[in-house]
Amino acid sequence: MAGIDVRVAVELDSNAVATYVKNHPRVRLFQGDIASLKCPEINRKDAQTILFGGPPCQGFSTSNQRTRSRTNPGNWLFKEFLRVTQFYMPDWVVFENVKGILETERGEFFNEVITGLAKLGYTTTHAVLNAVDFCVPQRRARVFLVGSLHGVEFIFPQPRNTKPITVNDALSDLPKLPNGASQSWRSYRSKPKSRYAATMRGNLKQSQNHLVTRNADHIIDRYRHIPQGGNWECIPARLMTNYKDKSHCHTGIYRRLKADEPSVVIANFRKNMLVHPFEDRGLSVREAARLQSFPDWYDFQGSIGFQQQQVGNAVPPLLAKAVFKAICSSAARLRNM
Repeated sequence: MAGIDVRVAVELDSNAVATYVKNHPRVRLFQGDIASLKCPEINRKDAQTILFGGPPCQGFSTSNQRTRSRTNPGNWLFKEFLRVTQFYMPDWVVFENVKGILETERGEFFNEVITGLAKLGYTTTHAVLNAVDFCVPQRRARVFLVGSLHGVEFIFPQPRNTKPITVNDALSDLPKLPNGASQSWRSYRSKPKSRYAATMRGNLKQSQNHLVTRNADHIIDRYRHIPQGGNWECIPARLMTNYKDKSHCHTGIYRRLKADEPSVVIANFRKNMLVHPFEDRGLSVREAARLQSFPDWYDFQGSIGFQQQQVGNAVPPLLAKAVFKAICSSAARLRNM
């Protein structure tokens, strides 16, 4: 979307690999543990190069208090990011993660990334960006760190001064679905009712990944009691007897989205049981992808659970686009100096 010519990608999960290969067949992809990557040579020509990535973020998430520490080996994989940076010494590096990395172990991990890049000669700048400020119908804050090998203090893109895109803007033209919908390809419900929806679907007449987790009848009964913006607290106690102490439920559990506002964070939306604003069911993979700003042509692979995980783990494409467009502008200024 930003005009970057991606040459090499690295991914461990086989389902995410299948999705990436399906949608980006020209990119050379290494499937495996990043620690096993023997960095391939790249013909750089006269182009400026960018290394970008996001080490596993589960260990830094504020919702994870069990392995959010030095003892989680996944929290140290940022060192592989530094190793690959040292091999290529690209003109730019982009490091992305959840906001919790700024707080985990009092910021130790994030500070080590900054220190490691500084030792390699990079000038770094970081900021917390919210996807909703960049035309994404979702409130989702992420940390971006951008480093320049040429002493450039990167200027992050400014929030768009526009009315936030709502859940209804994003979903109103998508098909009505039953609980447990298993037919991937479906026609649209209507013509696009917003500029955002029109952009996401392009010239498509049908789209895919309209898959919905099949919930048990007692779960559907709970959904019926939740108004837009409500959560598990709105469910009668007689329907929550399987919880030993429902007061310990996370506030995001059983959250019904509000149609006239941006979505809450699309993370593990099946586990959190996010509820469609008008229908008594969970979100489909395509609906969640719309709320993440994936265009409708983007085809997710694997079973429904793996598709849901890929959508929830992703950086919203329109947020990434804003960051990389700003890097392209900085790169152009460097060329003209």
